Amino acid sequence: MKIRILYHMNKKDLAEVIHKEVGGTFASSERAMQAVLDAITGALKKGDEVSISGLGIFSAKMRAARTARNPRTGESIDVPAMRVPKFRAAKALKDAVK
Repeated sequence: MKIRILYHMNKKDLAEVIHKEVGGTFASSERAMQAVLDAITGALKKGDEVSISGLGIFSAKMRAARTARNPRTGESIDVPAMRVPKFRAAKALKDAVK
């Protein structure tokens, strides 16, 4: 019987990978990673797409207004239209994960 250990990488782990690869201080690696995340978030807020070759495309799309149902009470709730983030993986990423 195989035991599979799941590992979830978080922002600190990514900053550590950047630190090991690039060097410098760990704090500068964290700032660099945060700057990339802020740039992606800012672009999505403006409605722009962010394309990173080999990784994929980050974009924001409009989700239509709808009527949802509260599962606990069964009450109908009106959910307004909103913009939500979307990610489309690049072919290179899909092939690497296979």
